Amino acid sequence: MKITLLRRSCKESARLITARFDRQLPLADRIALRLHLFACKACPGFERQVRLMDQAMGRWRS
Repeated sequence: MKITLLRRSCKESARLITARFDRQLPLADRIALRLHLFACKACPGFERQVRLMDQAMGRWRS
């Protein structure tokens, strides 16, 4: 697997962050997202916000 296949932009990573709350991501996308979150300063904050919204919606539904 080429390393370029694992590179994701912040926009692509944001799409993957939101998608993984709805479905399981393919292995290559999971690895690429983990690498991006490790290297990026902004995206982990976005991930925390999405997780918080998901938890709030879960509580609201029940």
